[in-house]
Order: sequence, then structure tokens, then C-alpha cells
Amino acid sequence: MTGADSGNPVLVEVIRGALAESRHTGAVAISDAHGRLMLALGDVERPIYPRSAIKAMQALPLIESGAADTFALGEDELAVACASHSGDKVHVEAVQSLLAKASLEESYLACGAHWPISEDATRTLIWARERPRAIHNNCSGKHAGMLATAQHLGLEPRGYERPDHPVQVMIARIISETCDVDLDPSRMGIDGCSVPTFALPLRALARGFARLGSGEGLPPERASAARRLFHACFSEPAHVAGEGRFDTIVLRALAPNCFTKGGAEGVHCASLPKLGLGIALKIDDGAKRGTELVISEIVAALIPEAREALSGQLDGEVLNWRGTRVGRIAPSEALRNAMRALASERAR
Repeated sequence: MTGADSGNPVLVEVIRGALAESRHTGAVAISDAHGRLMLALGDVERPIYPRSAIKAMQALPLIESGAADTFALGEDELAVACASHSGDKVHVEAVQSLLAKASLEESYLACGAHWPISEDATRTLIWARERPRAIHNNCSGKHAGMLATAQHLGLEPRGYERPDHPVQVMIARIISETCDVDLDPSRMGIDGCSVPTFALPLRALARGFARLGSGEGLPPERASAARRLFHACFSEPAHVAGEGRFDTIVLRALAPNCFTKGGAEGVHCASLPKLGLGIALKIDDGAKRGTELVISEIVAALIPEAREALSGQLDGEVLNWRGTRVGRIAPSEALRNAMRALASERAR
């Protein structure tokens, strides 16, 4: 569905010279733990695939099952279980350690292999005449967490990625309960890393992230598990993405006031624990440059210190190959107006 088809507003414009060269439409929901919407821009009821944005929810069974305690997992291992990592040495070592503590090998990973997101890590493999392995996949930490959960529960680890495996059934139930939404099996897709991804509305996603951050509306054991995962990600922000990447920058700059996690195809979610709010957005054309600017503008409107901390993201420079500034990525008038209203409402 294109922006024109969805009827969603323009949220981001890419300016070159005097013209808007590109425009990104999308939808945004900001909710509290009770499902009350503070902001709804565009169609927040249309189901979308959250993809990697909900990795923290997918990691909850690792804590709730007792696997994290049994295997004495550290903050780095818990953070990488929530990660879309760059495939650098620190990420690979954390995944290897998680697997080893659960007495599992790399061969169990069902996520498939791709070249690391990190250019340095990719060059290192090429210089060594090596091909990437599944452990270099940005989702390998999530998969290692799923495997450790299966191992701890005495389940067959092979096939843990299938929709009917008890670990995936457990994850689907947790997502449904946390977001207070029924997951429609007919709207289940398969993610790039081979695990199920269920479509759900931005409104529900925002509510789920509000609950993760505040603990409100969650059973005590789930609220505790979410706090533990968030603490790990705040303590080890580089393990959640990688140096120079958006989520690591935000987690490092704004801990413990803002947790963000991006997903593929223009999805980004955030939790603002002290405010008790969750944010979910989808850029219709899937452009990451759009999602990162929108989430930055929203966080800056809600957290006063965020504007300075995220100045590099909010600046939105467009550079040519000589490093000359030739344009900018800017919030649309609709988004600017919404953020002004949001900031005004919070100031009351």
C-alpha cells in the first residue's frame, strides 16, 4: 500500500535547492498503557508487520522462563537478544557466549547468513577470505535467546523458528497480551530471519511499548522481565545496534528515559518509561531515513533534553560525495504542527 493509497499524511520531506525532492507518508500512534491515544497521525488501525521493532517482546520468554537465570546471562547477552546488531566482534562474541552457556552451537541458528551491517566487520571477513555465517546475521542474538529458552524448557531446539514450536507460540501469546490485541493467524508473515511476524495496528503496538516501559497493565513477572531487558539495553547500548547507529545513539544519550527499536520497512517503536508512553510509527515506503527523523522529532517534543542529545539526527543533512551540504531531510508541516501541539499539551 503506497502513501497515496493509504491516505496517510506526508511526515517527512527531502529538500534539495528550493524543492521538496521526495516525500515520505506514514502513520504515528502515541499511547499510554491503557490504550488512550495522545496522538494519532494517519491510519493507526491498519495492521502492519512490526518486524524487528518488537525484539524486546520476543526476548521476554528468555527471562520469564527462567533461562536467563539458569544460564547466568549477563547484560551484554540480554541486550544482544533484543538486538539488530551490526555483526561486529563484540556482537558475535556475545551471541557465541549466550549459545555456549546454553550448551548450544552456531549450527542451531536458523536465521540464515548475510554480510554484517558493519562495513569494518564485512571487510574483516573479506580480507580473511571468509563468508558470513548465521552468527553475523543481525538477528542472531534474538535467535540465540529463543534457542536458550527452548533448551531450558527441555524442548527440541531444532525447529524453534516454526510458528507451531512452543517457543513461538509463547512469543505470540506474550505479544497478544502485552499489546492487548488478538493476533490473526491469516495475517502472519515470515520475517527475513525465518521466525513468524504478526501484523497488528500501530495503536496496539504503541500501547504495548507503553506497558513495557511502565510495567502498568502487565503481570508482575512480565513487568520485571521487561525492566530487566530494558536495563540491559540501557547498560549495553552498543549491543542493541552498533556504533554510529540510531538506536545505540538514542539509548546511550537518553537512558533510562527512552528506549527505541527499529524494524524493517520503515517501522520504529519507542518506550518512554517515566512518561508512561509508547510510540509506534510506520513510514509507508519503508525508508529508514523517514522513520529515524520522525521518531527523533517525537522524542524531542516529549523529552526536553532530547533535542540537544539528538541534534545530529534532527539536523537531517543531505551531503554530496564531497561532503558538501546540498539539502536536508525535514519534518513536514503536518508533523511540525503535531509536535508543537504535543509539546504544548505536555507543558500544561
